Amino acid sequence: MRLRAEPLDLKLLHPFRISRGVQDYARALLVEITCGDLIGIGEAAPDGGGYYGEKRETMLAALPYLAESLGDDPMLHEDIMQLLDKALHHGNGAAKAAIDMALYDLAGKGLGIPLYQLLGLNPQRTPATSFTIAIDTPAAMAQRAQEAHEYPILKIKVGTPDDVEMIHAIRDVTDATIRVDANAAWTPKDALNRIEAFADFGIEFVEQPVAAFDLAGLRFVRERSPLPIIADESCVTLEDVARVAECADGINIKLAKCGGISNALKMIAAARALHLKVMLGCMISSSISITAAAHLSPLVDYADLDGALLLAHDPYEGVRFDGGKMSLPDAPGLGVRPRQNAPEKSNPAS
Repeated sequence: MRLRAEPLDLKLLHPFRISRGVQDYARALLVEITCGDLIGIGEAAPDGGGYYGEKRETMLAALPYLAESLGDDPMLHEDIMQLLDKALHHGNGAAKAAIDMALYDLAGKGLGIPLYQLLGLNPQRTPATSFTIAIDTPAAMAQRAQEAHEYPILKIKVGTPDDVEMIHAIRDVTDATIRVDANAAWTPKDALNRIEAFADFGIEFVEQPVAAFDLAGLRFVRERSPLPIIADESCVTLEDVARVAECADGINIKLAKCGGISNALKMIAAARALHLKVMLGCMISSSISITAAAHLSPLVDYADLDGALLLAHDPYEGVRFDGGKMSLPDAPGLGVRPRQNAPEKSNPAS
């Protein structure tokens, strides 16, 4: 099998600000793996600020080493992924995830079936995705919430002195389900104060209230919080699931964090065994990686797979959204194809 990589610079419709930074572009990487007459595609976009120790430059450096472990049979998926981990033992989750997606795409195309069928999943059981409102002024965030009226679930980024005012302003203009994501911005005591204030606004759950490494703080918050707590930055790989089981009510799995679909499946199984809720999340990326994750969504409780919806122009099409509800493509493999001559979305705030 032969591997080719190509950068994807994906412009965002609005600047995307969270508690630790802002991005205007998602710098993703397209991976193609050729096997005979078939080409499998995958994609990964590392966290915009390199939070997990990976950037597009490191992905480009890692892929030639990983390509040496591909062999010539895409159906030997587990063997290949184990070899990738031996080649680069620590990290490189996004690079491995892009290869993993492309291998699943090849397998589905070779068998002539979509990925959800290959995994034995019911495409009618996809959950609705949340739609993310990035940090801005309370008034601007309320306006974005109104513009997102077609989505029944909103994920609100917080982590500023104005957190309570932001949630109040958004709740004043929408009755959508609201989820809150602090991206590790608070101390444990601050987290409890904010969460207690949020409880009056009908919040569904709070994601990653404290620093990723502070499992004692996460547990402190979870034991006292009136709202469920979901671990994201604290739960990156399969090994982390057991570590956070007593510290959170659920986990957020992202393909680019954990190394791809095969590892995500293992994390879902481990979370279920430990009685944890499961959310599928994403980085901002095109419909390639969003669709790959969406094929797994019948297995989970919550979805936050809006990464491609935040782009000014998505160069690929795959999973479709109707009021947030995801419809999986039934073409073989991931079911993703290049988008034909689609214009960029207009920015009403510009």
